[in-house]
Amino acid sequence: MEHPLYRKNKGNHERIPDKAKTGIWIEKLFNWLFAIDVELDNYTVFLEKEKELQSELTEIVKYVLTDKQAQIVTNTFFESLETVHDLLEADLETIFNFDPAAKSRNEVLAAYPGFFSIVVYRLAHLLWKSNVPVVPRLVSEYVHGKTGIDIHPGAKIGARFFIDHGTGVVIGETTVIGNDVKIYQGVTLGALNVSKDKAEEKRHPTIGNNVIIYANATILGGETHIGDDAIIGGNVWITQSVPKKSLVYHKSEIVIKNKAPFPEPINFVI
Repeated sequence: MEHPLYRKNKGNHERIPDKAKTGIWIEKLFNWLFAIDVELDNYTVFLEKEKELQSELTEIVKYVLTDKQAQIVTNTFFESLETVHDLLEADLETIFNFDPAAKSRNEVLAAYPGFFSIVVYRLAHLLWKSNVPVVPRLVSEYVHGKTGIDIHPGAKIGARFFIDHGTGVVIGETTVIGNDVKIYQGVTLGALNVSKDKAEEKRHPTIGNNVIIYANATILGGETHIGDDAIIGGNVWITQSVPKKSLVYHKSEIVIKNKAPFPEPINFVI
């Protein structure tokens, strides 16, 4: 007699790429892109690693596309890497120049989760533009699990992007972000409506050029536009457009008192 779980699942799913292999591939690609391993200084080794990475991507994509389609995707992907690398070098330089804690380029490469998440987003976005099913999300979720930064591969993000600290950042599928934007931990660029029938509509906000969004700000809605040169303060909740060169902040009251007059609680129980 067949196991009930086997019977329920039998023939009920399409092939799914190997998550572990996808994660290993993206780590190897990151190292190759920036020649992090010393052995990559050898040009022969560099070319060998490129062929290896190409072959591995083709095998991963074959789970969701035909052999011919997978090869086309791989070729297109690697032909686009020089352009993407230029974007990433600009992202890296922005982080190094803007963050006083960054002591060197290598420190950003090795230790900045914000930069790693931007690299993986830009790579996943290439696959997304080639209409590859599932794989771009696997790539994005790999970095999400490592850094706590969740960037949908369908988002459109401009040049010189900077995520500082990064934990808890969420950037939705139809988000559009301009150039020279800086965001901090806990920022959500999300949707007001999560109904399935709205899947093909623009559900997430548009962020203009040279915008700064501070920690834990939440900006929602496909019609919400943050104008160029705006500064969005921490902990704000925005569901309507903000004009350019605006300063938006949450006003709170902080009260400081001397605790001496207050008796020490006795047998305090919650």
